[in-house]
Amino acid sequence: MKTFFGIPAIAVLLLALAADVAEAGCCGAARYCGLRRTCCCPAVSCCTQTCTVMKTCAQVVYDQEQITCYKTCYEPVYEPRTVRGVRYVNEVQYRECAYTVCRPVYETHVRTETVTVCRPVWETQTREVCYTVCRPVQETGEREVCEVVCKPVKYTKTVKVCTGHWETRPAPATCAPATCVPATCAPVQQCRVWVPEVQEKQIECVRYESETIVKKVPYTICRMVPEQVKKTVEYKVCRLVPEQQTREVHYQTCRMVTEQKVAQVPYVTCKAVPYETTVQCVRYVPKQVPYTVTRCVPRVVYKQVPVTVCCPVPSCCGG
Repeated sequence: MKTFFGIPAIAVLLLALAADVAEAGCCGAARYCGLRRTCCCPAVSCCTQTCTVMKTCAQVVYDQEQITCYKTCYEPVYEPRTVRGVRYVNEVQYRECAYTVCRPVYETHVRTETVTVCRPVWETQTREVCYTVCRPVQETGEREVCEVVCKPVKYTKTVKVCTGHWETRPAPATCAPATCVPATCAPVQQCRVWVPEVQEKQIECVRYESETIVKKVPYTICRMVPEQVKKTVEYKVCRLVPEQQTREVHYQTCRMVTEQKVAQVPYVTCKAVPYETTVQCVRYVPKQVPYTVTRCVPRVVYKQVPVTVCCPVPSCCGG
């Protein structure tokens, strides 16, 4: 890598030296390609002239070059390895533990008690009670009621009646009279004809006329009359009479009795158990791996370039 950094530095240095190549110029002074300077001749327009000269310029050209480099890579390698260890296993064990308990013992006893009780005594007594009752009293009266009735009224009316009667008449002939021969004509026929006629008749009709009449209607009302009534009522009275009584009372007593008991108490112990196991261990092995890179190699190329410069005239400068 240091070689790669040194090559560009040398190329830059060569380019700087090649750019400052001396050229024949004004007043014999050197003019370089890399710098632009003004003419060193005196600024007299009558004694100067321009001329074209060839100057050498250096140009850096980079050539590509393929090189092979090596880098270090680490490749994993798996190897079996036996590892010894210790595994802790929990075990449940039992131990005897003695403890004291108090067991309750219940005992039944009898005692005699004298108590005063109140015995109820019921007595029947009477008393007079006054109360008010309502006795119904019926009363009869009359009232006038107006009533509208329809009364029939007869009257005579003259009407025209279409009637008639039957008459027997000869039927019309079926042949012409001028051409009728008595010997050949049929006998004369008769027919019944209804003769209508109009007659006037007197008929009796009935019409109803409304008439308001007043009549008396009897009615009965019931009126409640309050009345004081007395009656004898029996009732019972309870009287408490104290008495002395003796009774037996059963009661229980509790007595604590101590006892010794043994219990199996479990406890956990941790036991170390050795074991062996095989594990895959990784080991990294270094390995050189080639790879190709492209680098640029600088190369200086010189070429002639025409340049117009300011040159002094010998006769003018000498005068």
